[in-house]
Amino acid sequence: MKHKLIVPAFCLAAALALPSCGEKGDSTTTADEGSGAATMSGGTPGGVALDPGFPPELIEGTPKPMNVPNLMQPPTKAPEFLVPEGTTLLSKGKPVTSSDDAPLIGDLELITDGDKEAGEGYYVELLDNLQWVQIDLEAASTVNAVWVWHFHSQKRAYHDVIVQISDDPEFKEGVTTVFNNDYDDSAQMGKGADRPYVESRFGMVIDGKGTKGRYVRLYSNGNTSNEMNHYIEVEVYGSAG
Repeated sequence: MKHKLIVPAFCLAAALALPSCGEKGDSTTTADEGSGAATMSGGTPGGVALDPGFPPELIEGTPKPMNVPNLMQPPTKAPEFLVPEGTTLLSKGKPVTSSDDAPLIGDLELITDGDKEAGEGYYVELLDNLQWVQIDLEAASTVNAVWVWHFHSQKRAYHDVIVQISDDPEFKEGVTTVFNNDYDDSAQMGKGADRPYVESRFGMVIDGKGTKGRYVRLYSNGNTSNEMNHYIEVEVYGSAG
């Protein structure tokens, strides 16, 4: 699990998936848990498949109903995402800052330590409302993929998941948004076209689209189980320069 390898697509192991939990604002549309499974395939045509190493399944607690429109269910097997040959893991051990500089649980260093397991000691809990975490890649980079694990030991979906890349540490200039599932603009950063999704041990892989930048910032705004924000691991893949 701690090994980060890039292997040919036909070698990417398949695995069983997990599933779903609550509300965002006044939304009343209930997700169909039997449809819309996330395949999360894509990336660079003719590229090689990322193999981040997936944590074991650990589901605890009673899930809450999820009232989220257009909700994407977890994949039923390990997702395949292709990247250019030579892509490497850029974020391992890199510095992490946050809008909440005193997490309620855990330390920000956990977000890039390589551990993706669920349970106590593996995740960071930030305050409620819109919060962000930011990874400093410590050099100008080309980002091909961002793989995110918020919290997968309970079925839930996180609100207003927005991922941006920039060379500006303040994210005021030269900002590129590569993922935004804020369907009602509650984060006031513009409505997103990406779908909300249910957390699982497979995380969510986001296409970096070859975006250039030194900093990667990820937003969230609570989840369907409670109002807090959580991260287990964020992995940024790409190349220097």
